Amino acid sequence: QIKGTGEHGRIVKRDVEAFLQQQQQAPAATPTVQPTAPAAAPQAPAPAFAATMEGDAYEDVPVSQMRKTIARRLSESKFGAPHFYVTMEIDMMKAVEARKVLNELSPVKISFNDMVIKAVAVALRQHPKVNSAWYGDTIRVNHHIHIGMAVAVDEGLLVPVIRFADTKGLSAIATESKDLAKRARDRELDPSEWEGNTFTVSNLGMFGVEEFTAIINPPDACILAIGGIIDKPVVKNGEIVPGKQMKVTLSCDHRVVDGASGAAFLVTLKELLEDPMRMLL
Repeated sequence: QIKGTGEHGRIVKRDVEAFLQQQQQAPAATPTVQPTAPAAAPQAPAPAFAATMEGDAYEDVPVSQMRKTIARRLSESKFGAPHFYVTMEIDMMKAVEARKVLNELSPVKISFNDMVIKAVAVALRQHPKVNSAWYGDTIRVNHHIHIGMAVAVDEGLLVPVIRFADTKGLSAIATESKDLAKRARDRELDPSEWEGNTFTVSNLGMFGVEEFTAIINPPDACILAIGGIIDKPVVKNGEIVPGKQMKVTLSCDHRVVDGASGAAFLVTLKELLEDPMRMLL
């Protein structure tokens, strides 16, 4: 505030000059600022994956050429071919009994898988659509029957082929399947021995698996997944009796095989395995 020094307290020029000089000499007033809480530190973005726990360990194993080939072919099959699945339960009681008799006479031990391969080959003769392949503008109906059998090896899966399986007896199929499986595990197969399949079987029954679905093995239109033989009660002639049941699941390429065709094939397969003497004639 300016104080006047003139007559009767009037503000004169010298009062204004003095006031301005005082303002210039006085320190600038610092505005009062209310204290505020310190700003929260920005949070670090959450990691995309949880930190590795202390003591965890892993190993990055290079992918072998075989594994890459398996991955490529089965990915093309699974995502390129529209799969559908048909499952059927088969009474294997007569097959179990027949196998005991056959193994008393056969020079080589016959497995249930050998019996399935033989039955599949005979059934394919009656159902050629299932023994076919998709080739874009054409469907190839194979008149020969070459059964591929999936064999687990250290680096993945090999599928050696039993050629003209419908023309071979059980002993011949048993001999050939054992030889092919052994040489597949020993990596002694010639490439020609895992080519040319027209149908494939995959058996996990020996691991206690009751049923599963398999991915079609190109260029086949179908693959049969075979479960184990299970002891379970069944109803026959109105009575509950002990049974030996096996489930099989047929994976089909719907571009080639329709549901009725796949089911008809399984009906024939079931008839052959439930009365195995029919496929030995």
